[in-house]
Amino acid sequence: MQRNDRLSGYVWILLAAFFWSLIGVISKICMSAGVSPLETAFWRAAFGGALFLVHAALHKGLFIRPRDAGIFLLFGVWGVGVFFGATQYAIQLSGAAMAVVLLYTAPVWVAVFSRLLFRERISPRKIGAISVALTGTTLVCFSGGSLPGRTSLLGIGCGLLTGLCYASHYPFYRWWQNRYATATIYGFMLAGGVLALWFCVPVSLNHEPRVWFWLAVLGVTSTFFAYTCYGQGLKRISLVRAAVTCHLEPVLSTLWVWLFWQENFSLGGWFGSGLVLAAVLLLTTDKSRD
Repeated sequence: MQRNDRLSGYVWILLAAFFWSLIGVISKICMSAGVSPLETAFWRAAFGGALFLVHAALHKGLFIRPRDAGIFLLFGVWGVGVFFGATQYAIQLSGAAMAVVLLYTAPVWVAVFSRLLFRERISPRKIGAISVALTGTTLVCFSGGSLPGRTSLLGIGCGLLTGLCYASHYPFYRWWQNRYATATIYGFMLAGGVLALWFCVPVSLNHEPRVWFWLAVLGVTSTFFAYTCYGQGLKRISLVRAAVTCHLEPVLSTLWVWLFWQENFSLGGWFGSGLVLAAVLLLTTDKSRD
């Protein structure tokens, strides 16, 4: 792989991580205005999915095999409906910073999936980066969360569930990326997630303009922009590299909710976040080809 392609791959993944890091702080704005966690997840998927479907339509990407469309819709129930819903509950119960850091148990699953499905080699440096990232994640978990005085086992469980959901996106997208455009894949996936969430939560149209603005921003930035960048990145670097590089997201997310919502970790939690960032640096300085 060309050096410039790999560098641009990291840039795309880091942009995705930045947009995903906004999930916590924007979601807290929406939920503080009275929008439930599942409805917040619904509108995030709805706004982002609508943009992907429009983009796909403009590039004639909506006419695909019915069987493949069905697969994308079904995966969306898990990869969007369960994923987005669990994310919002983790944010509400354990804090946005805690939720996003727990999400990053994903590289362990990604390493397993990439090895079993795509025969990607897991180099010692990758194993080291994953170990460092998971050590940091563990420290964050045992720090008690980012909401002072509140430790929720359900919140931790939802956070860990998001890690498994998130990890499944990597092999799924890699499997289909050479057959369909990113907009087509995510347009149908998000449609499946929207349908699943529609049956799980009452959806209200009676929101103030300010709330609609933030719901739209959540869908546009953390869904449309993020997954577009993510798709471009996965075309250029391996699954495990992408998964571990995205560990910049919990560090940024922690910073945002600390600045705007006064969420804070203990010393151990901050040290764990530092280890997560170290894992990104360890991987991005790896010069091996895999």
